[in-house]
Formats: sequence, C-alpha cells, structure tokens
Amino acid sequence: QVQLVESGGGLVQPGGSLRLSCAASGSVFSINAMGWYRQAPGNQRELVARITRGGSTKYADSVKGRFTISRNNAKNTVYLQMNSLKPEDTAVYYCNAAESAIQLGSHGYWGQGTQVTVSS
Repeated sequence: QVQLVESGGGLVQPGGSLRLSCAASGSVFSINAMGWYRQAPGNQRELVARITRGGSTKYADSVKGRFTISRNNAKNTVYLQMNSLKPEDTAVYYCNAAESAIQLGSHGYWGQGTQVTVSS
C-alpha cells in the first residue's frame, strides 16, 4: 500500500502562484510515475501534469508554460509549481501514483485532494 498526503492548496488571486506537494509513504518502491489531476464542479477529472521516476514530464495544454511538475525521489515527494493562475484553474487537485505512467489516472493510489481557488 502507498499513502499520499497533499498540501499547499488555498485561495489565490488571478496571476498569483501556489505550490502543491504530495508526499508518498509505504510501499514506494513500486511507484515509478506520479501525477496531478484536477476536478472542477461538473467536470471530469483531468490530467494536469505527470512525471516519471526518470524525470520525463507531460503537461495538459492548458497549463503548459505556467505549471511545472518536479519530484524529489529521495523524499518520495512530487511538487506542482503553479504560476500565472487563472480562475479556470479552480478545482480540487489530486495526487496520483502508479507503477507506470500509462497506469496513471486509472490505477494506482490517490491522495485526498486539495482545493485550489483562484479568485479576486
């Protein structure tokens, strides 16, 4: 089993920044890919960004150039630096961890979610 604990959400004004963290514990040796997903009210959960243990990254088109995903393998932690935030970034953000990138979103482990609200 793997446990994921997210932190860093909150309320920010448009144009502001937030940094989300997701710390993994437990059987982390099985985890080779971690990602961030988000779900806004009335919408399906969508991929925001993901990163493999080797550092390969993928971003949703809507966040490219504004968000950066990174990970500290020694700390089993993944980060999401969010800059130039827009109201449409408002959602609950979830951390996901899986054995491979292809399994993200449909398998693996999920955090409890952290609310990000972008509003003036």
